[in-house]
Amino acid sequence: MYFEAYKKANLATENPTQTEYRLFAEITRELETANTRDTTFSNRINALFRNNQLWLTIQTDLVSDQNKLDKETKAGLFSLAIWVEKFSFPAMRTSADLEPLISINKQIMQGLSGAAKTARMPAQSVRQEQFAQVSI
Repeated sequence: MYFEAYKKANLATENPTQTEYRLFAEITRELETANTRDTTFSNRINALFRNNQLWLTIQTDLVSDQNKLDKETKAGLFSLAIWVEKFSFPAMRTSADLEPLISINKQIMQGLSGAAKTARMPAQSVRQEQFAQVSI
């Protein structure tokens, strides 16, 4: 009971980047489980289907007028989404290794993690951190 109340409160206070990260993490865990030998066929299909839904949602968002990402980033993410779809459908019929999907999702999560960190930092700290990264 307390967990459900906490979960609802947490969801209400999440920003969009945190929500995206949480969804990627949840689905990536499902893919990792589905990539084991002792998983059921049904679990594998469900994990791949949910991952496809996530990437289809991303595609839809990328073509929206409200999406403010630069064209290069949009194009790269759109290409990834197409690749995910092309990889996933054959993987649903076979026991292909799902590590490429897992790896892509984890890389997106790293990017989202960095974006969330930057969004929480004061402007001066962001500039200092960017300078520090360039100086290395």
